Amino acid sequence: MTDHGMTNVSSPNLTFNLAGRRALVTGSASGIGRATAELLARSGARVAMNDRAADTLDAVVSQLRSSGFEVEGVAGDLGESATAAEVGHRAAERLGGLDYLINNAGAPFTRTPIPASDLEALTDALWDRILRVNLMSAFWMTKALAGALRASRGAVVNNVSIAAFGGGASSAAYATAKAGLAGLTRELARGLAPEVRVNGIAPGYVNSGWECSFGDMESAARATVPLARVGQPEDYAELVVFLCAGAAYITGEVIPITGGLRI
Repeated sequence: MTDHGMTNVSSPNLTFNLAGRRALVTGSASGIGRATAELLARSGARVAMNDRAADTLDAVVSQLRSSGFEVEGVAGDLGESATAAEVGHRAAERLGGLDYLINNAGAPFTRTPIPASDLEALTDALWDRILRVNLMSAFWMTKALAGALRASRGAVVNNVSIAAFGGGASSAAYATAKAGLAGLTRELARGLAPEVRVNGIAPGYVNSGWECSFGDMESAARATVPLARVGQPEDYAELVVFLCAGAAYITGEVIPITGGLRI
């Protein structure tokens, strides 16, 4: 355990001693990103929150500030390299450096799952958008902030997906992008070691208002998940923050968190 480490356990969340730490969480206006930003802030970190929807982000930031948390809003669409770099630099400037980068931004860009057999639906435009947001944005953000993270001997956590290993999910393009993100996690871990640790999480079912509807996930979870429920954003946030605040000898790993779905 390092001085970043876990201090005690409370229900329903772990808590950490992160006073003086600085974090950027992308895609954090909702779901896992918001839960992660809130857990970091509750643990004493100063947090920059990013989302492409500025109005939604501003409302979330205002709500968290009213609860006494030290958060900043840095809006921007990370599907463009220049915007991603700008968001990263603005966040680091506002925070006075960076200890933790959580590359959580991601989206399916379809409201219903696209069967793997429907190749015509996988248009060039869909591929381009999915790869930019779900894969390239993590590289662009990490590249822009590598210097700050090396200076702080910090950590990066990428939100991958269980689809990276088993396919399926919203589309073949999404599963492929997430498989690429798993590979990128390992390569960044090699490239930024020993100063920076880089890991990922691979969520299964998530109760997060995901853009793509998978029908009755609760019934599916009860039938297929040993823990018999859908994961909540807070379940995933705990692992993300642990990989930032503790896990001093873990790098290059993508950790499934599925309630036992892969047993």
